[in-house]
Amino acid sequence: MMDERKLPDMLLALSGERIKTAGQWRQTRRQEILDLFREHVYGWESAGRPEIMEFDTKVTPAMMGGSAVRKQVDIRFEGPGGAGSIRMLLFLPSTCSKPCPAFLLLNNRGSQVMDPERDAIAPFWPAERMIARGYAAAVLDVEDADPDFHDGFRNGVHGIFDRLDGERPANAWGTIAAWAWAGSRAMDYLETDPDIDASRVAVVGHSRGGKAALWAGALDERFAFVVSNDSGCTGAAIARGKQGETIRNINDQFPHWFNGNYKTYNDREEHLPVDQHMLLALIAPRPLYVASASKDEWADPRSEFLSLLHAADAYRLFGCEALAGIGFPNPEEPLASERTGYHVRTGEHDLKEYDWDRFMDFADRHAFKRH
Repeated sequence: MMDERKLPDMLLALSGERIKTAGQWRQTRRQEILDLFREHVYGWESAGRPEIMEFDTKVTPAMMGGSAVRKQVDIRFEGPGGAGSIRMLLFLPSTCSKPCPAFLLLNNRGSQVMDPERDAIAPFWPAERMIARGYAAAVLDVEDADPDFHDGFRNGVHGIFDRLDGERPANAWGTIAAWAWAGSRAMDYLETDPDIDASRVAVVGHSRGGKAALWAGALDERFAFVVSNDSGCTGAAIARGKQGETIRNINDQFPHWFNGNYKTYNDREEHLPVDQHMLLALIAPRPLYVASASKDEWADPRSEFLSLLHAADAYRLFGCEALAGIGFPNPEEPLASERTGYHVRTGEHDLKEYDWDRFMDFADRHAFKRH
């Protein structure tokens, strides 16, 4: 399905050197691409793991009719501008005798998705299905890290960790980067939990949460598997030639999501030194799954799929098979290679049980094989 869009060459280093090996990619090009995305799109984060951070965990042993253990985790941290916390809800299969693989959802649909009592079960996060298949189900509300409105970056983790004296740099991190940062703090906790196999944690996101999941997976290689669902513009979809939402549209409607520099590319996509296939390439050689919805023209499924095909060049450096050189699939006909997978689901912009089942199918076969 390769079309005629002229994309930046992700295997050409800034020095002019052609990248031909995985070693060259790791030593040179991967970091160059990360820094280009920081500078021109997502912004440079002003904090990594906080020096002051603690986990407050409450355990309930019998949930979901006895099939699961519930853990409610409060991730607390402090910085120069004060203190904050991110709430994470985690269900573990009661029958899991070894540390469990886990799916972590960066939830952008509010606290109703995260009902700890499971009185209101949302298909958006079908924890019961994950438990039944032997996976731990973790979720956090991204707005705990940074509320989704623009107040000049005074709220959330920006207010806690940014220097507030003087003018904010045009390359400073935005809200999507703050949400990705929250995913890494959840991973900090999961590494400490003896019930979780931290080497088999997937990060998942839908729409704006999918943009954050991709950026989290690019920055934090502890995530063993990265899943993007309907992430569209500045997510999985290539920007050059994209239908539906454009860089101008997203910057005008959500000026806080990305850095100031990104706004200089409104109606100038062809001048960006990166495109989204390069973001997907940063996941290599780890497993990557991209999903679309047939009626989601704003996200543009074909541009999401094309981006995944172009990312195959990075996977080849590692000797890994990835989807490439194939046509756009019919709905409900998922495609999978050794390291990359894709499906388009019939319907609207949403995250459904069908999507989750395909993510777990891929994990079963390719990413999280049981010990």
